[in-house]
Amino acid sequence: MSAVRSIAHVFPAVRTTEGGGFIVNRPFPTRQLMDFDPFLLLDEMGPVDYAPGAAKGAPDHPHRGFETVTYMLEGRSGHKDSAGHSGTLGPGDVQWMTAGAGVVHSEMPDPEFVHTGGRMHGLQLWVNLPASDKMIAPRYQEMPHARIPQGRSADGLATVKVIAGESLGARAAIETRTPILYLHFTLAPGARVEQPVPAGWNVFAYGLSGTAQYGANGEEIGAQHMVAFAGDGDTVAIATSAEAAEPVEVLLIGGLPLNEPVVRYGPFVMNTEQEIREAVLDYQAGRMGSIAR
Repeated sequence: MSAVRSIAHVFPAVRTTEGGGFIVNRPFPTRQLMDFDPFLLLDEMGPVDYAPGAAKGAPDHPHRGFETVTYMLEGRSGHKDSAGHSGTLGPGDVQWMTAGAGVVHSEMPDPEFVHTGGRMHGLQLWVNLPASDKMIAPRYQEMPHARIPQGRSADGLATVKVIAGESLGARAAIETRTPILYLHFTLAPGARVEQPVPAGWNVFAYGLSGTAQYGANGEEIGAQHMVAFAGDGDTVAIATSAEAAEPVEVLLIGGLPLNEPVVRYGPFVMNTEQEIREAVLDYQAGRMGSIAR
């Protein structure tokens, strides 16, 4: 018989700005929670409605030692990097970028979106790399929304987009460096899911809309909150009230902790201070390249 994990902590997202001045809701890192091994950051970008010509993004910036997972919900964002990659993410698309030894990256609104304006809403998750992988060659995995596997509960009240891991009979197409779960649930009124989670994994939920019921006691928690689960069970339960006015959107993210030292300096995340100094020097010397335009 499965045991449902209880809630360990609830952290409200902090509203702040990032990049060229776009708004994010950030549950971590904050003063309350620095990281959630193996995860380093979660930003909910927006939702924000831009007038024509007003959309903002993140101009050229470096990364080393971790992965960035960008998941667009609304709007269109373009990306370029110093390795020659470029592309556009639209609603439902995912880009899993392994920065590894280092890359200079740019994430800016698509020119047509800037011209017309509209709603921008997305997420970026930073996933730490183990010490053995921090200096691997950069890699991209781009997954258009049509190729993201989806599952459905037997009663049809819960659906899931499986970005990493598996759920409700669907398995992700993305390859991860360490074992990770990244699920986007849509729960109709009266829905309940019990997601299996391996022992020893750190797991959290993040509400995108509405109010959901979490954990063994069904505690009701609203959107823009991170629900960190205790390690006392092998499933995570998420449900919605039968009286809910509309479906609820929830992310469930988990992974096997690395249990390694974390030394971070802005866009560089390594294991020692010396490795951080080397990253800064490599970037300043141009050894991470530059974006051709």
